[in-house]
Amino acid sequence: MESPTQPNLVLINANIRTLDPANPTAQALAVRDGRILAVGRTDEIRALAAHSLPKVPILDLGGETVLPGFIDSHTHFLAGGFSLLAVDLRGTPNPAEFVRRIAERARLTPKGGWVRGGGWDQETWPGAPLPRKEWIDAIATETPVFVTRLDLHIGLANSAALHLAGIDAGTSDPVGGEIFRDPATGEPTGILKDAAIKLLEAVMPKPSPDEQAAALRLALKEAARHGVTSVQDVTDWKNPSWSEWELFRDFRRRHELTCRIYARLPLVDWGCADRTLPPFEVGPAADPWLRFGGLKGFTDGSLGGRTAYFFDPYTDAPDYCGLLQEEMFPAGEMERRIREADQAGIPVSVHAIGDRANSLLIDIYERVAMANGPRDRRFRIEHAQHLRSADIPRIARQKIIASIQPAHVIDDGGWAERRIGPERARFTYAFRSLADAGVLLAGGSDWTVAPLDPLLGIHAAVNRTTADGRYPAGWQPAQKLSVQQAVAAFTTGAAFAEFAEAEKGTLTPGKFADLVVLSEDPFVVESCRLQEIEVLRTFAGGSPVYERA
Repeated sequence: MESPTQPNLVLINANIRTLDPANPTAQALAVRDGRILAVGRTDEIRALAAHSLPKVPILDLGGETVLPGFIDSHTHFLAGGFSLLAVDLRGTPNPAEFVRRIAERARLTPKGGWVRGGGWDQETWPGAPLPRKEWIDAIATETPVFVTRLDLHIGLANSAALHLAGIDAGTSDPVGGEIFRDPATGEPTGILKDAAIKLLEAVMPKPSPDEQAAALRLALKEAARHGVTSVQDVTDWKNPSWSEWELFRDFRRRHELTCRIYARLPLVDWGCADRTLPPFEVGPAADPWLRFGGLKGFTDGSLGGRTAYFFDPYTDAPDYCGLLQEEMFPAGEMERRIREADQAGIPVSVHAIGDRANSLLIDIYERVAMANGPRDRRFRIEHAQHLRSADIPRIARQKIIASIQPAHVIDDGGWAERRIGPERARFTYAFRSLADAGVLLAGGSDWTVAPLDPLLGIHAAVNRTTADGRYPAGWQPAQKLSVQQAVAAFTTGAAFAEFAEAEKGTLTPGKFADLVVLSEDPFVVESCRLQEIEVLRTFAGGSPVYERA
């Protein structure tokens, strides 16, 4: 009979960074039944396997670096899978290339189908013009087109799509959204912001179950390729034919999940009579691969779409301060939902970008905590992107978690000051100020907004260089994190943010055997070369889920 102390897998001759302060480095580790059995020297771990029957697989890593599997604290996971099937507009250098890629996809789209995709950023184009429907009407006369900006808070529809949605000069702006219009004619330009996007989504064809499954398989492969063994996902289950939670459950039943999913459902679903929330469970009672992780809400939009909500007007739009999301209306409704969810013991995380949106959310969290009394609630601000310096100590004092997406610095840093000026930019992506104040940072990608790549996020947090190359020493360099801090955000910090610090985040006996093998050690490589590090292998629950060819 096999002994419970006998491993199923052994890794030796490695440079193991455990992130466990009590035992920070090791040479080898042993795995049994999906968990770490032991961590230590190669000779110690070899001895564990020496008399094991059946013979234990031993993997000699030849000095390669091992870290805990990365945890992405903020993804739109299934949407990310679908993005791999759609037209990719990320990195388009000008409107001509934008149109060319859409035209190419339109030619391949069967009659009745839609062209979907996104990732464009007009701020990188000469003159930064917002795209218009006329750009693509000529190359997609009958084929509906809807493509989102990289922040997902603004999109472009062609005339065919607008017609199907019934959006014309007489259509009113929805609460929490905006339909851009030509100032001369009053006709929609094709640009839709935030809640206005839902008018179009209502007429888009829903993906089939097979299409959903294909997208999830692609997302799981993408996660494994980047060493991501857990994601904290924003899951939408409002539409029965777009039920991501049920899809995840189906994959779990078939043992097809190769990445652990901590799914957050929409805060607006709280209290809906036709919705029954899954139980929130932690510790041994929780499913190790799929858990309900609480509720996610929105206060405002994005900086790129000028829908982030600020105290003072935009520098490049002096009569405009941004836009609160529809969830903030009527007044007090957001606070009611958060208070009642918190009373029920359900974790809450809320998107906030602009400084006023963040301040309003901090106020709400403070009042809810006072009303409901002390407990380990782990309130989260998703993004915490633009902050007033006075609000940073408030975040720390309340023990609010800052869920950050460092890779956004690469895109936004090149143009953010045009939006809000240099003074407010000092506390944009204020990672170091937050860390110095004692705020716990949980690192994520916001995929599909940025690539599902923790090493890119670590590079961005440490170096703060931008895509346009304007800041070789880093944009707002005072806000740089150390490598230790950045890696912790994508491991220990993200684990804590999902109440899972006892199960993952470090390579410690008893925790999940989720780990990533890297081509170089991020703790010793020159910081400018962090983005060159490659993922060689990924293990989830002790099983190999990726190996570089």
